[in-house]
Amino acid sequence: MNRLFLFLTILSACPSLAHAGSFTVIDQRAPDEISEVSRLYVDGNLAAVFKLGPDISSLTRRIETPAGRVNHDYALCGEITILTEDGRHETHQVSSEGILRHPDGHQFEALGADNFTDFYLHDLEDDATVEHHAGKARVCAAPIT
Repeated sequence: MNRLFLFLTILSACPSLAHAGSFTVIDQRAPDEISEVSRLYVDGNLAAVFKLGPDISSLTRRIETPAGRVNHDYALCGEITILTEDGRHETHQVSSEGILRHPDGHQFEALGADNFTDFYLHDLEDDATVEHHAGKARVCAAPIT
């Protein structure tokens, strides 16, 4: 009984272990996309992996947020293979980072832009929820597997 009490005491003293809420992210394959492997990092931690291809055109992931924070840094990293107009396969390494402001309860889309050279989250309901920083995200330097 004493061990259980100690565990519960430690857990309550460590708010970072508890989850305050969650949001969802939808990633869909674009019409000219052949495949995609992407990772979502929230506050520097891997939060979700999306693997899209011929048999999987869309995935939705629920992301839990830690207690004690309302804004969260995010990075979206990906490798997207597209079919060009002349029939070639072309692979792009894409990433960006930004800030999610009060994301709990929101639904975000992972979007590619600028001929699949930028990759970011977008909230259709509230543009103020996401601050997008174009360019390569530092956490995305690791290879995608």
